[in-house]
Amino acid sequence: QLQAFGGGLVQAGGSLRLPCAASGRTFSSYTMGWFRQAPGKERELVARIGWNTGSTYYAESVKGRFTISRDGAKNTVYLQMNSLRPEDTAVYYCAAKRVTAPAYEYWGQGTQVTVSS
Repeated sequence: QLQAFGGGLVQAGGSLRLPCAASGRTFSSYTMGWFRQAPGKERELVARIGWNTGSTYYAESVKGRFTISRDGAKNTVYLQMNSLRPEDTAVYYCAAKRVTAPAYEYWGQGTQVTVSS
């Protein structure tokens, strides 16, 4: 299971850190991702990280502002969000998939992030 939390209301230019705690299994050999979905828009991949390799990917819209990381001891993945913009407002979800899986297999509940201008 995955549990995402840490969302909230923040002013533009502010920061938030979203933890995603994994339980019930270890996610070594998995790819961990953060997605977001804004009202009226499709869900989009924001960032992902290979649990074993640490390799990362970021959507262009968040590059240089967001950082994804993982803590093996805590079995937790983080999304550090800096320089937040109103367009970052969305429900954020964490997810996991085996490296070879075509789609994400495990999803956490969403956490709302609202950025005010």
